[in-house]
Amino acid sequence: MQEIKYIDRKTQQIVHENPPGEGLLKFLYYSPFGQLPLHLVVKRKLLSTLYGKLMSSSRSKKNIQPFVDTYNIDMSEALLPISEFNSFNEFFYRKLKPEVRPIEEGVVSPADGKMLVFENISELRSFFVKGNQFTLEKFLKDEALAAKYQNASLILVRLAPTDYHRFHFPLDGVAYASYKISGRYYSVSPYAITPDFARVFCENKRTYTILSSPTRGDVLISPVGATMVGTIINTYEPNTQVNKGDEMGYFAFGGSSLLMLIDRDQVQLDEDLLANTRQGIETSVLMGERIGV
Repeated sequence: MQEIKYIDRKTQQIVHENPPGEGLLKFLYYSPFGQLPLHLVVKRKLLSTLYGKLMSSSRSKKNIQPFVDTYNIDMSEALLPISEFNSFNEFFYRKLKPEVRPIEEGVVSPADGKMLVFENISELRSFFVKGNQFTLEKFLKDEALAAKYQNASLILVRLAPTDYHRFHFPLDGVAYASYKISGRYYSVSPYAITPDFARVFCENKRTYTILSSPTRGDVLISPVGATMVGTIINTYEPNTQVNKGDEMGYFAFGGSSLLMLIDRDQVQLDEDLLANTRQGIETSVLMGERIGV
């Protein structure tokens, strides 16, 4: 069983990730004894809903400081101090000071997290070779839309529970209304997606929005929920002009991810991200950081 590791984009060093609940994730996804609770309890909405309510209660405030201390969360970036949060969830989807996430040139990352990029979506077949085959028809539940993006570049950002959990627009454009797809609540940790990428992304609760860019065409942005993520909240006004870096929404407590599709003729993804993905390793990125031109 491999450890979770990624490349720190700034230092180019390999970092080993120790996410909250790592032992439980290993048990659920790699132990034959874990498969029963995985399918009967963990993937279902009830658990995530109940946990979400717990994390929104005033009693959960006491968990904030230990979490910050354990995972070295940089609270100097946060817009509000810990004392201003009335629950763990308020801390979890905290806003940041605008200056700590400068918006760079080109196509930028929509979120903080660990990124994989594919010049052509067909490359997923060789990268995630286990489990069921991922198809856009399964993911989008729309044959015409799937056909439109069948040769698109795919960008995947995984947000761990320790990451900043608001997501933003990667380009200027018109953001249309979000479409919701109900589903399960599998974890998006590498422990879960490595055995079966298709099951996680084609069965989990998700939404998608089309961002119509004057320079890049129609970009599809899809927030995907996961275990302990009971809610995906969009905060933008549909059918309006948005600027690159504007907030699109946020996730409530838990791990989660964002999947983006963009016409491969309209973007040249950065070579370091492509090279790391070809080696089978994620790259850490920050919201607003350039990922392509």
